[in-house]
Amino acid sequence: MPRINLLPWRDQQRRERKLSLYVWLLFALVGAALVTGAGYLWMGSMIDAQNMRNEHLKAEIRILDRQNEEINDLESQKQRFISRMQVIDKLQRSRSEIVHVFDEIAKIVPDGTYLTAVAQTNRKLKLEGVAQSSTRVSTFMRSIAASQWLRNPELEVVEARKESTLGNSFVLHAEQNPLPGDDPAAPAATPARKPKRTASAGGGK
Repeated sequence: MPRINLLPWRDQQRRERKLSLYVWLLFALVGAALVTGAGYLWMGSMIDAQNMRNEHLKAEIRILDRQNEEINDLESQKQRFISRMQVIDKLQRSRSEIVHVFDEIAKIVPDGTYLTAVAQTNRKLKLEGVAQSSTRVSTFMRSIAASQWLRNPELEVVEARKESTLGNSFVLHAEQNPLPGDDPAAPAATPARKPKRTASAGGGK
């Protein structure tokens, strides 16, 4: 005798399909979560690695900064040392220079003329003295202009004093020639000068 299935087989198939859909959806969610977690871990590892590289670079930059500071300090010390050496060299050369200047002044003072005071400010000289005539003052200035150690004579004053029988008193200025390689405008400190007195040989006006 034939059997008749009275169960709602369509409803059962519908439930099976729904269950299968839920299972596949669960697998998809789990797979997505695994992929997301793996991506998160990978990105985290990449960020950590980049942070480590950044810290390494920062440490290297700090080392380079310290080295640059040391180099700058050494460069500053070098420049100070060079400046000191230049000053020392200039002083060494100027020691003999002032001797030449005084010797030159003694040589070029004309007969009938003597100096009462010599003062120096930087490389400028102020010469005060007495001459038998203004002509001898002019001769003195020409000798200064032709000198190896002096230059640019400028007369400030020359006058005849009635109470003096020695002649005309004068004040003139001159400049000390710079040493080779020196800046003519650079100051050169020198000790105070003693008045230079040169014996006059007597002569007519």
